[in-house]
Amino acid sequence: MHPDREAYLVNRNVLSRRVLAGVALAALALTGCGSNDNSSEPGGSGGDGAYADLSGELKASGASFPDAYYQEVVEAFKAEASDVTVTYNATGSGTGKKQFGEGLVDFAGTDSLVKDTDGVTAGSFMYVPTVAAPITVSYNLEGVDKLQLSPETLAKIFQTDIKTWDDAAVKADNPGVELPNTPITVAHRSDGSGTTSNFTKYLDAAAAGTWKLGSGDTVAWPASTQGGEKNTGVAQIVKQTNGAVGYVDLSDAKATGLKFAAIKNKDGQFVEPSLEGTTAGLEGAEVAEDLSYNPLNAAGASAYPITAPTFIIVKTSYDDANKAALVKGFLTYLLNDGQELAEEVDFAPLPASLKEKALAQVEKIQG
Repeated sequence: MHPDREAYLVNRNVLSRRVLAGVALAALALTGCGSNDNSSEPGGSGGDGAYADLSGELKASGASFPDAYYQEVVEAFKAEASDVTVTYNATGSGTGKKQFGEGLVDFAGTDSLVKDTDGVTAGSFMYVPTVAAPITVSYNLEGVDKLQLSPETLAKIFQTDIKTWDDAAVKADNPGVELPNTPITVAHRSDGSGTTSNFTKYLDAAAAGTWKLGSGDTVAWPASTQGGEKNTGVAQIVKQTNGAVGYVDLSDAKATGLKFAAIKNKDGQFVEPSLEGTTAGLEGAEVAEDLSYNPLNAAGASAYPITAPTFIIVKTSYDDANKAALVKGFLTYLLNDGQELAEEVDFAPLPASLKEKALAQVEKIQG
């Protein structure tokens, strides 16, 4: 494990233990207040005993973007459901959807919506929104600690129309900043990735007419660019290469010690990636009937424009009733107590209205 990541995880686990201690104290206090009803079910809001009767194993794979958050929730869930083992393997959204369609996992994480080519049968699954987070434009440029980029400049950089950091377009975005004549190395995902899908969708929308590579889990990157597996792979390329730039989730960017650019939003403001900017971006997002939504390039002076949602896809009906109960129990926990863990690993919890819709979606699972 990289030393920066190890230190970050140690700090994160300390925070997690503090949260769990608080939950335990709250549960004891509630017990002292005296409730004689011990029939709490996993469909409730969590707490002492709500998940104690669950037993079994859940296997999941998918998006690496929310992996830090999902691992926190999995760890915290153990304290509530000691007889349940949940494994989430961050394979990337594309592989997760494929494995879900093949029946190799019980649910999958994805930052992009399911397509016909993903191998998942239409009508057999549902989206459950979980959290959202900014996709950073992380960079490594000696002597430059602050950087601003407009969508058009960003598009030109990532399709390699701009070759060096002292290009006139980059200078125009950064008045007064001394930019070196350092060659730009573009780092991108080499695997099928929902992060790539959201990043390229953003460029398609915000830099329409400039961006030429289209959007999707994979795109045809120029030959001179470098690919890395998962968000951590892209982060390491950026960290190790002076002049490099890549798109990385905020959690992994911080864990790797990267600098990230402020991006010009729809209202013309340069905004750095943050949870506050993510929340501002979520407020104006329209939610579809299937609970998919897209907060990219949202309006609002404080909205960070590359705000990405992430989802878990579940079966509408499981053959095994116990498996259905386990999935419902875990996701109910994630959407209740689990939301309190989001900000500690740089994710924004769902707005209250969307959280309630997500809980209602979970209750529809049959088995």
